Amino acid sequence: MRPGRSLTDLVRGALIGVVEVAPGISGGTVALLVGVYDDLIGSAGHLVRGVVRGGADLARGRGTSRARHHFGAVSWAVIVPVGVGMVLAVVTASAIVAPLFDDHPVETRALFAGLIVASIAVPARMVGGRWRAREWALAAVAAAVSFVLTGIPSSAPLEPSPVVIVLSAAVAVCALVVPGLSGSFVLLTVGMYAPTLAAVNERDLAYLGLFVLGAVAGLASFVSVLQWLLEHRRRVTLSIMTGLMVGSLRALWPWQTDTGQALAPSGGPLVPTALFVVGVVVVTAVLQASRLRRR
Repeated sequence: MRPGRSLTDLVRGALIGVVEVAPGISGGTVALLVGVYDDLIGSAGHLVRGVVRGGADLARGRGTSRARHHFGAVSWAVIVPVGVGMVLAVVTASAIVAPLFDDHPVETRALFAGLIVASIAVPARMVGGRWRAREWALAAVAAAVSFVLTGIPSSAPLEPSPVVIVLSAAVAVCALVVPGLSGSFVLLTVGMYAPTLAAVNERDLAYLGLFVLGAVAGLASFVSVLQWLLEHRRRVTLSIMTGLMVGSLRALWPWQTDTGQALAPSGGPLVPTALFVVGVVVVTAVLQASRLRRR
């Protein structure tokens, strides 16, 4: 494991963790943007299968050879620093990003909208080659579905039971690994965003333990399906992801009510527009630098 590469992956994980705290912004999108999405999905798939097969084989007295094979295929040198960066960033950003949304919601959403608009190019290019009519149609349907879903008014915060915590985490983590769908936005929609953010800030270990349990269960049930799709239906899957990202921009319209309903621009659009442009420029510069580095 090279220290320079580990530090880079730590920063990549931190970027993913920061945006996962912000409703409407997909950690999967940022994982695509910084170039670790395939590593994370592939490694998660092997990790899940290793745990499942290891448990089943040990129960039947068959040893651990199949489990070791899957564990050996995990990109530990990537996912360990990325995972550490994500955890550190979530803890830090919960105390920083959330107040920004509370105190400057219009400006914050405008900046993140610019970041996402520019990053749509990532899965679109990963489709490979010229888009066909089928890819355009699938992207359009996915965009429409995502637009409708992100327009659902958010619920009032719940007093969650253990079952609700586990189920909410399982659904939210599935959204996390799909670019264009925000796990935090899912939590906001079902009224679990504020309790979860409070649990992180207050170090509520009982709540966080249940949340991690649900996240692991959701990941185990979903990541293998997503990995198969990326391996065997890559063009279709990535075109749908592109559409999901486009539709999810509805959640980042700067002027909204507290429940997420869109409003007409007010209070002067100059600063939000400037921040939107800054977001576009930043991501465009990162993408260009990445292309030059590969050459």
